[in-house]
Amino acid sequence: MNSDCVIEIKQLQKTFVLKERGKKRQVEAVRGVDLVVKRGQIFGFLGPNGAGKSTTQKMLSTLLRPSGGEATVLGYDLVKQSDKIRQNVGFVSQAGGANLAFSGTENLVLQAQLFGIDATTAKRSAAEFSQRFQMTSYIDRPASTYSGGQKRRLDIALGMIHHPKLLLLDEPTTGLDPQSRAYLWVEIQKLKDDGVTILLTTQYMDEADKLCDTIAIIDHGQIIAQGTPDELKRSVGGDTIVFSFTSPEVVHQAEELLTTHVKLERLQVSENSVYLTLKDGEKTLPDLLRLLDGSDLPVHSVTLARPSLDDVFLKYTGRSMREDGEKQ
Repeated sequence: MNSDCVIEIKQLQKTFVLKERGKKRQVEAVRGVDLVVKRGQIFGFLGPNGAGKSTTQKMLSTLLRPSGGEATVLGYDLVKQSDKIRQNVGFVSQAGGANLAFSGTENLVLQAQLFGIDATTAKRSAAEFSQRFQMTSYIDRPASTYSGGQKRRLDIALGMIHHPKLLLLDEPTTGLDPQSRAYLWVEIQKLKDDGVTILLTTQYMDEADKLCDTIAIIDHGQIIAQGTPDELKRSVGGDTIVFSFTSPEVVHQAEELLTTHVKLERLQVSENSVYLTLKDGEKTLPDLLRLLDGSDLPVHSVTLARPSLDDVFLKYTGRSMREDGEKQ
């Protein structure tokens, strides 16, 4: 295994056998995933519900046994050395893992002891993570009284209580209010800064864009695109700049000027606006404005739009991930 890699996956598969009306039916949840997660990065699994994100993560956490393929996690074989993986990996499921009848402190101490940490050290670690995740004001209350954001802080603390090198986060901010989401984003980034490698599943494009060093977009159990957020967005095409003018005559003159002097991917005209698609639109925009101004073609308004991760999903699947979300 490459010392730089924390996770290496080759053709990982998971097939479930379902019984319906007395008949068996096979469902391929994960269909041959190849993946490499490098040390010290936040790696994002982005995709709609049912895409295979959580199933892959559950296999990597040893909660599900693969149907095929192979993988190493922290250098350990996923099937043959699952006990070693459990000792060195933190897993935070979407459902959470806290016992709601216990206080936060009791949950943290119990979790630490399950990893073989002695009682004194477990209590010290519980206090440490309570302070780190700003839970001291409510940590001794039953977890059943916590808000959604407070429960999620406790869940992540439970996943980190044994100081793992790799943290698996399954949909960490689903259902949270914007303030709680923003707080968790900061804490996840701090974990990375402390040297923790994070594999995060999400269906939120802004979350993947904000947090992840590398993103794998998964759909129907297969990875359809992979790269940094910028690389993925560049794969769609260039930026779009929209110049609006005061009259159709000026629009026509601007169209001729821009077509002649600028290297464009595409130019379209609609009513009193010219739509340009080109690479590095942000860098090129000042030069375009000077070109138009120098030809006495006053611009009424200008907008710059960059490709989004939803545009990437649309390119590779033929549908929007937002549309998928609306159906579910």
